[in-house]
Amino acid sequence: MFTLQRIETHTQEIKKSRFLAVCGPVSSEQAARDFIAEHSDLTASHNCWAFRIGQVYRFSDDGEPSGTAGKPILQAIDGQSLDHIAIVVIRWFGGTLLGSGGLIRAYGGTAAMCLRAAEKLEVVETVRGSVVCDFSDLALIKARLGGLGVTIRAETFTGTGASLSLQIPTGSLETASAIILDLSRGRAALILDD
Repeated sequence: MFTLQRIETHTQEIKKSRFLAVCGPVSSEQAARDFIAEHSDLTASHNCWAFRIGQVYRFSDDGEPSGTAGKPILQAIDGQSLDHIAIVVIRWFGGTLLGSGGLIRAYGGTAAMCLRAAEKLEVVETVRGSVVCDFSDLALIKARLGGLGVTIRAETFTGTGASLSLQIPTGSLETASAIILDLSRGRAALILDD
């Protein structure tokens, strides 16, 4: 899965109607709703949108015939295997009716072109955990975990070692746990946050 590096825009004119797509990365449903509110233009005829955050998705036709705007925008997101994305496609009506098929192509196409032009970033699912280890094991554990893409969020020193707060890629969870056990000879273990 991929998300976007930054906000991207794309504009096109179709039969005198102007379409502007604005897409960007979002971290939560509330962030998606904020993005949509921030980038909508209240002077426009329609502000149609969609977002996907994992299994959560929503879309709106904003007054266009049902299924002709929000759903094609969501399909543009899914068609490019994107996640943690919000996109608004704004339409200024030009006086010519496009029909259902024309609206689907216009909204979905404008969204797809905007997403294709955007710089992508791979989404890596992570979990949080912690480990408490002795000073004698600390440097080696930190080095080996770093090679797995584990991020040390915080490090607190104790009288005999350190407590590490970790962000671990889900795919590296078993390997990280085994490395900690092996390097510490069973004295330290990975504990996952609830």
